[in-house]
Amino acid sequence: MYMSDNDANYIGVLLEEIRGQNKAVLEAVGDMQNHVAKIPYIEETVTELKEDMKIIKVAITDVSKQQKDHERRITQLEAA
Repeated sequence: MYMSDNDANYIGVLLEEIRGQNKAVLEAVGDMQNHVAKIPYIEETVTELKEDMKIIKVAITDVSKQQKDHERRITQLEAA
């Protein structure tokens, strides 16, 4: 069975289309690999930020308690 020129051209066009699609898929996979590679860094950064927020919350709570105590003491002094 022999291919006609039309058949050969059609197959050539299909192969070019498939190559283009494969190239697009490979680029997408490469981009995904780059994003996935960043996940450990992002996770480490988020963990560090969580720890920093715990420290900030403790500090704010302490400052808030001190401020309330100062207000109470000032009110007592003003009443005296």
